Amino acid sequence: MIVGVTGGIASGKSTVARAFAALGVPWVDADDVAREVVEPGEPALAEIAERFGGQVLQADGSLNRRALRDIVFAEPSERLWLESVTHPRIRQRIVAHLERLQAEGAPYVLLVSPLLFESGQNEMVDRCLVIDVPESLQFARTAARDDVDEAQARAIVAAQMPRSERLARADDVIDNSGSEQDLAAQVAELDRRYRETS
Repeated sequence: MIVGVTGGIASGKSTVARAFAALGVPWVDADDVAREVVEPGEPALAEIAERFGGQVLQADGSLNRRALRDIVFAEPSERLWLESVTHPRIRQRIVAHLERLQAEGAPYVLLVSPLLFESGQNEMVDRCLVIDVPESLQFARTAARDDVDEAQARAIVAAQMPRSERLARADDVIDNSGSEQDLAAQVAELDRRYRETS
């Protein structure tokens, strides 16, 4: 069984994944895979450099993410082009990672993805687990973690899928607004259920 884990920014997706990992459940992080496919030597990076030129490369040949982000946010058609180059490769690599973990005998596997629904990666999973916190907590955590002011934090949250829509699409929900002990108890209960059904 594959469980997709998602949630808004600063909801605690990685914290939850580590709690499952402590119980012996491996995970694939879609953000890590997205970085893998644009590393030096990868075909996607060569295509990106060919399209946008040296301005999107650092001196060491790695991707200049900020420069690329500025281009694709200013021009939606360029963002669509970038997604057409990277998304199929990301999906292919996620599938390979998940299959490897399943072959190693994991009880079930997590796919941690902030854009699980938006990217269509929810089609790759058997259950969708949403990590939920009130928006006020998201604003505070985002501002503290990313060193942005509250207005910027609100803009980041507003750009994401609405909380109500994420929750409506969830098979399971973890409320991560309480204590570490509360979170651990919710993870343990879901782990028990997932092991019974996988």
